[in-house]
Parts: sequence; structure tokens; C-alpha cells
Amino acid sequence: MMTNDFSTPSAFARILGLAGLLPFLAGAVALAALDTPSLKAWAGTALVAYGALIATFLGGIHWGLAMQGVQSVNLRLGWGVTPSLLAWMAVMLPPTIGLPWLAALLVICYAVDRRLYASAGLSVWLGLRLQLTCVATLSCLVGAWAAR
Repeated sequence: MMTNDFSTPSAFARILGLAGLLPFLAGAVALAALDTPSLKAWAGTALVAYGALIATFLGGIHWGLAMQGVQSVNLRLGWGVTPSLLAWMAVMLPPTIGLPWLAALLVICYAVDRRLYASAGLSVWLGLRLQLTCVATLSCLVGAWAAR
């Protein structure tokens, strides 16, 4: 079990987490508000790319835990690359398909993290993760709907 300054989300971590939602919200709003096809396509690509980056980040957390020796190391290493590989697929799809794919991936990442964070003694982070996951997922779904 890890004991360090990150055993609970600080106010700064919460602020940064919320700031990380801005590209999700901006992308969804842009897709809903823009009428110009080229700008709408750009906004869709930007939202898919950001969602893929965040999914990759979520997997990377587990590599960090594995590097600190938090058990189960092989499970964490394997899961750590999975979101990146699945998000890469979304980048190659049109936003109408890639964004729902990413929404599902973000929910899957949260579900996996509920188990793996608990085994690392980090369950206290799950409240913040749930909030961030809900807004990011909803943004991807709204963006996909608006991109059609």
C-alpha cells in the first residue's frame, strides 16, 4: 500500500483535474455551435485527439504505480498500455464513431481504476475520477451527437 502526499487529492489536483475538462467542454460546444463544415471537422478531430490523450494518461498512471512496485505489477503494466491502443483506434475513426468509442473507453478506464486504485490504497481519488469521467464522457457523447 502506498503512503505519500498523493494519498488524497489536494485542492490543486482538483483544480488541475477540472481545468483538464476545458478541452472536452470546448470541443463539445464547438461541435454543437459551429456551422462551417471545415471548422466542425477540425473541432471533431480536436476532441477525439484530446480524448485519446486523456485515455493514454489514465493508462500511464498504472505504469507509474508499477514502477513503484505496487502489486500487481504485470497487471498494471498490461492495463497501462491498453487505453493507448484502444484510443489510437478512435483517432483513426470519424468523430461520429470515435467519440462514442472514447466515451466507452473512459467509462471502462474508470471501472478498471475502481479495482486497481483500491488495491493501491488510492480509493480516495475515485470521487474526483468519477466527476471528471462523467463530464468527459458526456462531452464525447454530446460531441458525437453534434458531429452527425
